[in-house]
Amino acid sequence: MTLIDAAPVPAPHTATDLPVVNSWNEWDPLEEVVVGRADGAWFEPTEPGHRPALRGPDRGQPFPTGPKAASTIARANEELDGLVALLESLGVTVRRPTVDGFGAPVATPAFTVENQYCAVCPRDVLITLGNQIVEATMSRRSRFFEYLPYRDLVRGYWNADPRVSWTAAPKPSMDAGMYRSEFFELSLDERHARMHDFEFCVTQDEVVFDAADITRMGRDVFVQESMTTNRAGIEWLRRELTPRGLRVHAVHFPLDFFPSHIDCTFVPLRPGLVLTNPDRPIRVAERAFFARNGWRFVDAPEPAYTDDEMPRHCQSSRWLSMNLLSVTPELVVCEERETRLHALLRGLGFEVVTVPFRHVYEFGGSLHCATWDVRRRGGCGEFFAPEEG
Repeated sequence: MTLIDAAPVPAPHTATDLPVVNSWNEWDPLEEVVVGRADGAWFEPTEPGHRPALRGPDRGQPFPTGPKAASTIARANEELDGLVALLESLGVTVRRPTVDGFGAPVATPAFTVENQYCAVCPRDVLITLGNQIVEATMSRRSRFFEYLPYRDLVRGYWNADPRVSWTAAPKPSMDAGMYRSEFFELSLDERHARMHDFEFCVTQDEVVFDAADITRMGRDVFVQESMTTNRAGIEWLRRELTPRGLRVHAVHFPLDFFPSHIDCTFVPLRPGLVLTNPDRPIRVAERAFFARNGWRFVDAPEPAYTDDEMPRHCQSSRWLSMNLLSVTPELVVCEERETRLHALLRGLGFEVVTVPFRHVYEFGGSLHCATWDVRRRGGCGEFFAPEEG
């Protein structure tokens, strides 16, 4: 297919500028962001770490294979382009990945998979931690090379400013031993019985994490243990980030049977305020940590879309309603139909701007997922007292 080029890489910095990569939290004023593209997307294949399934009346039927329809891609791109236009109207610099299609198989000495996926969700594979770019390991075979569409941009940021550091986490083997083959066969009751051990479809031996399982609150970084992030992955992040002055905390949501990515469950809005998922409360002891530090939790309202109204190929929950993007501590972008959420946020003092985004849902996420914030104005705040011991 035709190569879709990324936006030009940033110009070299001047000494008085903010670093070209600078983001310490989820809410400071946004200056530069990468927004994904739907071009060249294929249906995600069935593999040990993922069992895609149809929704609604088609549930139980075989999941499609091959490239996504041109009309499906066009609808998603229209919404992504609408987000780009909105952000640019707010003064945000937007860059895009370089896309060359995802139909090629992946083969390594440890595994093969028939095709790749897409480049809609940079949040899954890349995260900014201060002036450091971290490339995640990823947890699914079809996403092994998903960092490649962003490599020109990352290299450009790294070349433009010597204050920028760039770290790629160790690539996992993704061999059969990295997954629990029985996980998807367990009933919900059986899974709940095991939930206190937080053992999901990935085993604990190799370093595994998706960047979207991480949320940043200044010096404190919170990582969800999930289907896509294991304890070895959290420990790797702790060892990597502690020397840089950051504190890494594991968080858990015991009622989530398929936990994958924290940004539909636990969304910091500004210092002292977190939007939470009423179906997936945080573990009691971890809630107490936030309460001791003066943080308030506010439950998100019921999503606008029912399960049957979500796109039939979408593998995310309807709680994509929470997957908003903060542009400043006072302004957030939400999906247009989530009117109950808009009302809640306006009642909390936020300005809410909206865009249609439902057609992006089947590509793996919503507004937060489809963006990677490269630069926000501000430094590393401290919002939590150090714990003793």
